[in-house]
Amino acid sequence: MNCKEVLERIYKEIASKENKGAIATYIPELAKVNPDNFGVCFLSVNNEEHGVGDWQTKFSIQSISKVLALSFAYKTFGDEIWERVGVEPSGTPFNSLVQLESDNGIPRNPFMNSGAMVISDMLVSHLENPKEDFLNYVREICGSDQIQYSEAVAKSEASVGYRNKALCNFIKSFGNIENDPNEVLDFYFHKCAIEMSCQELSKTFLFLANHDFRTTKGKKVLSTSKSKRINAIMQTCGFYDESGEFSFKVGLPGKSGVGGGIVAVYPGKYCITVWSPKLNEKGNSYRGMQFLETFTTETELSIF
Repeated sequence: MNCKEVLERIYKEIASKENKGAIATYIPELAKVNPDNFGVCFLSVNNEEHGVGDWQTKFSIQSISKVLALSFAYKTFGDEIWERVGVEPSGTPFNSLVQLESDNGIPRNPFMNSGAMVISDMLVSHLENPKEDFLNYVREICGSDQIQYSEAVAKSEASVGYRNKALCNFIKSFGNIENDPNEVLDFYFHKCAIEMSCQELSKTFLFLANHDFRTTKGKKVLSTSKSKRINAIMQTCGFYDESGEFSFKVGLPGKSGVGGGIVAVYPGKYCITVWSPKLNEKGNSYRGMQFLETFTTETELSIF
């Protein structure tokens, strides 16, 4: 199979169709993004790399960063984190509060906003300079010092993040947030405001495809066992109340963000990132979902 030809053909096919959906305008800064941006980057564990379209254009990775925060926390705290956040699919939207009451402030999984806040709280407790240390962690995995937070996006999220503020304070009322909610939220908003390209994201997430992956400094990111568990949570929880649909149609562990990015991983084989800002009604990239379904169907490169 000529992977480059397949990627380019599917890209042209998807780009020629109507680009349905809508940009996440509830975050004012994201509303400024060109809705026609569309990029793809494929990277194999053997370093075969192919990019199409806007694959080197940076964008706000949003909730994709939750996987990186989880990996940092898992590396730091081990199985202790599962005492404060679960691993079950929620079946509810990413910013839902409904299950926290019955679950005594324990979020169903670390990829819901509530779960990501608990993970953020753990990192705030542990790190001397949470925002700086987390950014350095991401840079080291990616092998690039060009990755930055967008202060404009972070401020934009904070200006309208009333539900996230409610979530954090509600969890705090159950004792599952240890730090000042304002400090946790500041870290959380910045984490979501990291800007990366499809190429950078594929390089960063390769450690979940290649269990022997090491950073440029020769460090192993996670053990095989921990990588396996993060992939499992991505498979079942990476797309909120559309996780089953993604698993059914695409057949890969993955994670989306309302910036329009999707990262998907085939353990032992490759990582692929797609970016297209218009979202479907579940908050996932409309074209990204289409592209990945077509790619894994035609190539038969899914885990099923």
